[in-house]
Amino acid sequence: MKFNKGRRGRLDPEINFIPLIDVLLVILIFLMATTTYSKFAELKINLPTADAEKQLEQPQSIQVGVSGAGQFMINGEPAQFSSPDDFAVQLRRAAGSNADPMIVISADAQTSHQNVVNVMEAARVAGYGKLTFATQTTGQK
Repeated sequence: MKFNKGRRGRLDPEINFIPLIDVLLVILIFLMATTTYSKFAELKINLPTADAEKQLEQPQSIQVGVSGAGQFMINGEPAQFSSPDDFAVQLRRAAGSNADPMIVISADAQTSHQNVVNVMEAARVAGYGKLTFATQTTGQK
């Protein structure tokens, strides 16, 4: 009996990837169609209230007020600025001889977050590391 005497070597088996790709595409389409995507429509945050007693005015503090319309005040005087660097110069002027005064930020509830961040950035540029926020008491004891 003659078994493949004329052949010199064995043929390597071929792996056909086309059916594998087809199956993977079907699985991918199935996963995309059945996946649920959750969206957060809004972020609900309950902000804390403060019931502490009002502290006495400290002569080493700078009061910075931010209104809902984006107007700024330093120690009760209106302040205009175009960049945090300009506002830092005004903070240094208000500090006078104080090396590291406490910056008290009184921001309106309707003010934009960016306005408060601008005040914080100006305090950092001016070299003042003590920041605090003024709160409103609830009136209940």
